[in-house]
Amino acid sequence: MKQPIPLFPLFLAGLFCSSSFAHAENSTHSNPPGKYNILFIISDDLSATAVSSYENKACHTPNIDQLAAEGVRFTRTYCQFPTCGPSRASLMSGYYPDATQTFQYISGRKNIGPNRKMWAQYFKEHGYYTARVSKIFHMGIPSGIVRGTDGKDDPACWVEKFNSKSPESFTPGEGERLEKNPKELPPTQKGGEYKNSNTLEYVKTYGDELELADGQTAAKACELIKKHKDKRFFLAVGFVRPHVPFVSPRAYYEPYPWQKIKLPPKVKNDWDDIPKTCINYKTSKNLNLNARQKKKAIAAYYASVSFMDAQVGKVLATLKKEGLEDSTIVIFTSDHGFFLGEHDFWMKVGLMDESSRVPMIIKVPGQKPAVCHHFTELVDLYPTTADLCGLPVPKTLQGKVLTQTIADPSKKVRDFAFTRTVKQGFLIRTEKWALIQNEEDGSKGLQLYDMKNDPGQFTNLAKNPEYANELKKMQHKLTQKLKEVRTNDLEIRYN
Repeated sequence: MKQPIPLFPLFLAGLFCSSSFAHAENSTHSNPPGKYNILFIISDDLSATAVSSYENKACHTPNIDQLAAEGVRFTRTYCQFPTCGPSRASLMSGYYPDATQTFQYISGRKNIGPNRKMWAQYFKEHGYYTARVSKIFHMGIPSGIVRGTDGKDDPACWVEKFNSKSPESFTPGEGERLEKNPKELPPTQKGGEYKNSNTLEYVKTYGDELELADGQTAAKACELIKKHKDKRFFLAVGFVRPHVPFVSPRAYYEPYPWQKIKLPPKVKNDWDDIPKTCINYKTSKNLNLNARQKKKAIAAYYASVSFMDAQVGKVLATLKKEGLEDSTIVIFTSDHGFFLGEHDFWMKVGLMDESSRVPMIIKVPGQKPAVCHHFTELVDLYPTTADLCGLPVPKTLQGKVLTQTIADPSKKVRDFAFTRTVKQGFLIRTEKWALIQNEEDGSKGLQLYDMKNDPGQFTNLAKNPEYANELKKMQHKLTQKLKEVRTNDLEIRYN
């Protein structure tokens, strides 16, 4: 195995764009049948490795850590698609992307048919007040936040919806575009619009937190908790950080001086055994990043995570102050992970653990705190919350019910996790192995990693004849999984 070699190294936007949908006929019940409220909090592009209650102590997330200490912290949760739109469509619909053929930046409504209900819609039709604050289904970041638009929302889900609006990289402050910028120029701006909405850049803002989207989102969420505390609610709160651009108040940068940032372990000739089709779309090479820019990117990401964590803390504090902790299930997660220079990869899309694995914490009233190391998936959230709230679990959903696992984390519902990405890329992740396969026949790339002995995924064993049997077994699991998720014809199953 190759051994790691260490590297050394004011615009006021505190207003909400809001609009209300008419209440569904059954959304005004004073005593709906659900047993608990649901507070669903989702971050954007948050790697599990950046949460300090997981394995990275360099980034500080005290509020998420406190929730983890009170709930069940799942250490092996995987998204179903390491890109915002398809991942969110999957978790909100309860179906795998392969079942609905939702691989783009859409809500997924078109491909699941008119009879099946999205997660929040299902709760709304069982008498819940449902509200979205900011990004839940896909929304372009930063463009959707700059304009304060709905993005690829699903209106049937919500009684009310609220969009946070912020100038993002145009917020007054000091910053830098990090990629393809050897002269270290400020963030790219052109005519009040962005040339590229997926640019590695940061801004240390001068003003108040409420001029930033996540500050507004937290404030609105707190307001809604207070306003609707006497009814059953499903409140979905979408924070956009740490999605690029890394925009947060300058105070959140202070704990992370870039000069003290440690870069990820690196191995010589790391890409030699990675198929070309599996090299991530954003790399240190094609972004032209030097060591200083890499460190600044990581520091800015951590600052954004800390800012988001502080907003989570405000929402959780309000829930507690209003006396709702004993009647509310709290969920925290992210839509997918994020590369921070591992293998010289950046951002998302890839199927290695940094991009496909996410933090997930579920706090259920009356349940003891615990840690679960068994495999779970984001697609499990919909059926699990329905079951916990005493609602019938729709039989067509493809996720697993985690109720028994929450009560007893030694119980498992999955032997492995399944994720896919663009261009026919697939991941099967077991406790021992990770198979990454491009194309269903593996013709455009195979990777096999021993996750027990090589958790950094540095040595690809796919072409090693000693592991031919293991490769064959993992490929068989993939074939069977694809058959399972694709042959569940949704129209037939729902009849």
